[in-house]
Amino acid sequence: MHNAEKGFTLIELMIVVAVVAILAAIAYPSYQEYVLRARRVEAQNLLNDAAARQERYRAQNGIYATDVTKLKLPHGVNSENGHYTLSVSAVADDGGYTLKATRTKADSKCGDFTLDAKGVKEMAAETPGTAAQCWR
Repeated sequence: MHNAEKGFTLIELMIVVAVVAILAAIAYPSYQEYVLRARRVEAQNLLNDAAARQERYRAQNGIYATDVTKLKLPHGVNSENGHYTLSVSAVADDGGYTLKATRTKADSKCGDFTLDAKGVKEMAAETPGTAAQCWR
């Protein structure tokens, strides 16, 4: 009787390792981009919620809030997961406001988001990306 040995050879194991490495090299960048897009949506949700609260505040007080805490956002000045921080600045010439969501973590494709009282969606000055690329 011949006893056959069971198990994997080193060559078979190295082939499996190579295949896993190739799959990981393809999947990881896609995953990173997905995470960054989710963070950008978080910034957009923060700005849209703050804009709605600004309009509510103006209806009740006759002016826009110049302090973010007066908007009573659920997470204060931070976005839901803390990836963006909200600030507001008054626009003196027309009585409006500009909301800005500032990144707390690096994003080389899209920078800080802005939304004004007229509903204009932009990227903050001197940050990467355009409104067409980042506001989707």
